[in-house]
Amino acid sequence: MKIISERINGQFNDVSKAIDEGNKEIIHGLAKKHIDAGADILDINTGPGRKNAAEVMKWLVETVSEVTDIQLAIDSPKIDVIEAGMKATKNPLMINSTTAEQEKMDKLFPLAKEYDADIICLTMDKAGIPSEPDKRAELAMIMLSNAMMHGIAPEKVYIDPLVLPVSASQMQCANLLKAMDMFQALSDPAPNSVVGLSNVSNNTKERSLINRIYLSMLMSHGLTSAIMDPEDEDLMNVMKTGEILLNQKLYADNYLRG
Repeated sequence: MKIISERINGQFNDVSKAIDEGNKEIIHGLAKKHIDAGADILDINTGPGRKNAAEVMKWLVETVSEVTDIQLAIDSPKIDVIEAGMKATKNPLMINSTTAEQEKMDKLFPLAKEYDADIICLTMDKAGIPSEPDKRAELAMIMLSNAMMHGIAPEKVYIDPLVLPVSASQMQCANLLKAMDMFQALSDPAPNSVVGLSNVSNNTKERSLINRIYLSMLMSHGLTSAIMDPEDEDLMNVMKTGEILLNQKLYADNYLRG
């Protein structure tokens, strides 16, 4: 399973300060730290409220690319900011993200094709996030079909069913698992899937426990990647053990150190 680290984000104080000061060492250090902890992809986000977001994204991507050639997820609601990041590196790319709104798909799928990028597809449209599993699957199919019409292979599409907090919408945790099962039948090979894992535990007292249990449940329903903290050793051990029990990785007595 692929781990996407979202630590290089301007919403964090240290990253915001590094951006303001042009401090590359902080960004270099964060990138190396999370790669060493097990991140396969680094999500790059300028953070909210920056008028020069395209310029900042370019700087962040160039800075990260100086110390690693792993895949970068260019994360912004603004298409010009995404494109600025994609132009700034030769690293493999991912777009984070589109929704099922036709206007967004018409702009972002051609961009993904141009840069041979993977793309995260959120199961929502102008009406918001649907509660029913079959509606989530319907939106996933719409986005997958549009991607394929633009020449994007199913395995480059990452469907995000959008995890909601258990404290606010308990039923949705089970509904999301049902939607994950439906995603498996959308294409052959099935599209990849991704979740923002920590959303499930927002405003709870047992955040770490809830994250670990839900990750194991999601993996058993076909999850292929997650935006999560690779520095959380207990969480990473759940993922590694899940890969063994699901026969995705070969067992060895020292598998937790792999």
